[in-house]
Amino acid sequence: DLIVMVDNCYGEFLDTKEPTEVGADIMAGSLIKNPGGGLALTGGYIAGRKDLVEMISYRLTTPGIGKECGLTFGTTRNVLQGFFMAPYITSQAVMGAIYCARMFEKLGYEVLPKYNDLRSDIIQVVRLKNAEEVIAFCQGVQAAAPVDSYVKPEPWAMPGYEDEVIMAAGAFIQGSSIELSADAPIRPPYNVYFQGGLTFDHSKMGTLKAVEYIKKLNK
Repeated sequence: DLIVMVDNCYGEFLDTKEPTEVGADIMAGSLIKNPGGGLALTGGYIAGRKDLVEMISYRLTTPGIGKECGLTFGTTRNVLQGFFMAPYITSQAVMGAIYCARMFEKLGYEVLPKYNDLRSDIIQVVRLKNAEEVIAFCQGVQAAAPVDSYVKPEPWAMPGYEDEVIMAAGAFIQGSSIELSADAPIRPPYNVYFQGGLTFDHSKMGTLKAVEYIKKLNK
């Protein structure tokens, strides 16, 4: 009688099969990550067993009406065009993650996954040496952003976290993780999480800026 649900955020279009094809009953994700293609302004999706989708739709609106009624706020074109672009955009983010992994591996840092590992999401972990390097990494990524590149992110006590957190995200859509971003808790083992990039070139630029800022720090 168990229902298997998968939070598929960051995982869409990374493989030839999605969770519902290998046993999951229902899955959900965000449209400002992979499946929105960088064009969806907000929202999420659910997919899976018909009866479960219907049950969820009743919680979204009201029992008996479900997904037959509800506001889209004029975003339908953005959502559908973004979904059309999503496989390609996701491939660009994956290429950027591979580039970042290989770059920092060559510089002597531990990375997860390694550049040639099989990937199940777009997130690249880089293990840095200390808090200062984490901050420099994120400030470098922010400097490569198309929006607010002049801003220098700093760690702060974000609600819900035990440690201070730093986030770099100069995105066109607030919170869009398919656009280039990086974040990390300020604590050992000083892992920073690099993800996104609507184009490989932008991901590459973010990586190079992160390296530049770390090298300046360690001069």
